[in-house]
Amino acid sequence: MEKYDVVVIGSGPGGYVAAIRSAQLGMKTAIIEKYNTLGGTCLNVGCIPSKALLDSSEHFHTALHDFEKHGIDINQPKVNLPKMMSRKDEVIKQTCDGVQFLMDKNKITVYNGLGSFVDENTIAIKGEKEKKITADKIIIATGSKPNFFPGMEPDKKRIITSTEALSLKEVPKHMIVIGGGVIGLEMGSVFGRLGAEVTVIEFQDGLLPTMDKTLGKELMKILKKEGFKFLFNHAVQEVSSTKEGVSLKVKNKKDEIINVEGDYCLVAVGRKPYTEGLGLENTNVETDKAGRIVTNEHLQTASNHIYAIGDVVKGAMLAHKAEEEGVYVAEFIANQKPHLDHNLIPGVVYTWPEVAAVGKTEDELKEIGVDYKVGQFPIRALGRARASMDIQGLIKIISDKESDEVLGVHMIAPRAADLIMEAVVAMEYRASAEDIARICHPHPTYSEAVKEAALAATESRPLHI
Repeated sequence: MEKYDVVVIGSGPGGYVAAIRSAQLGMKTAIIEKYNTLGGTCLNVGCIPSKALLDSSEHFHTALHDFEKHGIDINQPKVNLPKMMSRKDEVIKQTCDGVQFLMDKNKITVYNGLGSFVDENTIAIKGEKEKKITADKIIIATGSKPNFFPGMEPDKKRIITSTEALSLKEVPKHMIVIGGGVIGLEMGSVFGRLGAEVTVIEFQDGLLPTMDKTLGKELMKILKKEGFKFLFNHAVQEVSSTKEGVSLKVKNKKDEIINVEGDYCLVAVGRKPYTEGLGLENTNVETDKAGRIVTNEHLQTASNHIYAIGDVVKGAMLAHKAEEEGVYVAEFIANQKPHLDHNLIPGVVYTWPEVAAVGKTEDELKEIGVDYKVGQFPIRALGRARASMDIQGLIKIISDKESDEVLGVHMIAPRAADLIMEAVVAMEYRASAEDIARICHPHPTYSEAVKEAALAATESRPLHI
């Protein structure tokens, strides 16, 4: 039986990064993946393919609506969905091949098959042939899968999850999205730009319920201009397939049942940890009510040589969070002193404009009784925004009322996914709003809005509004 220093179960961003860092630190490492391709949800049916389609649909939308204003005359553009999907598949292949290259480069043994615990140190791999391996340390990185509630079970044809949405053969006429969170809005944006009517049904009273309320309100206004329809405070009772598509029974605020019909229904009500078939019952590893593996501050389970990272443990289900946890665990195993601050893991929504945030929201600060001040700056006040015809959005900086330390930064802006890193760096080094305001930002750029919001938070003295 082959013995390893570290075995990682799952090859998503958390798993493969944990394996690479373990190998870099001189440990004999193996990784187990049940599918034939590496990369997990993120690379195969998540972040990478969705970003490929988001970019393609954005190009189409710009050509259709904005080229003329830019002085570019073209024939009416048409959607070639098979070609768009083919490009997306090529991006996936290149990215997954890249992960395989990194495994080979770092001399990491890859096992294909379902990994399950036989006992605390032994893992059976059920693939073409069953084999067993042992390890001193084991890292569980099995990720998550789409969640759904009773009455909205996907049939994977008309009632679909994000996985099926990424491979549709046609642009829906009317896509109904259940859930106003990240996945629903990103996939809704893809098909909305390509010509679909999009209706979002959300149980809460606004979009992006886990983010600062300012962002959800601003994004709703922008998406409404794009033709999106929203049903807030509505609860889906039942989803059924019809000859023409789908029919939903939805309860409104007055407890009335209304019907909503379309040709596709995307169920995007979150994801749940994936632990099926792991054989956790053969270990001391515990799970909570939500199905997440319970860990301590070092991401150790009740069996302290078994670790868990990423979507399968508590916290935001983000690829970069899983990666950071993977590096943390590998370095902890190697007796180093790694650093990880979960409060400073940024979240991003890849609509257009993009939405990004790090740190505390206003509601969270109110809840813990922290006095704060807010600085806000609109994107439309930037010269770069007008030059690029991207004028929607805002930057919001929250800082401590007494110390001026930045506590949270929330933005909806072009390239917010990249802009947010200025805030992450600032907060990592405990910067004040004034610190950001004193830094020279290049002109004309979108980053100037960060400086202006910081000026607004410092002494209510933005320069350009």
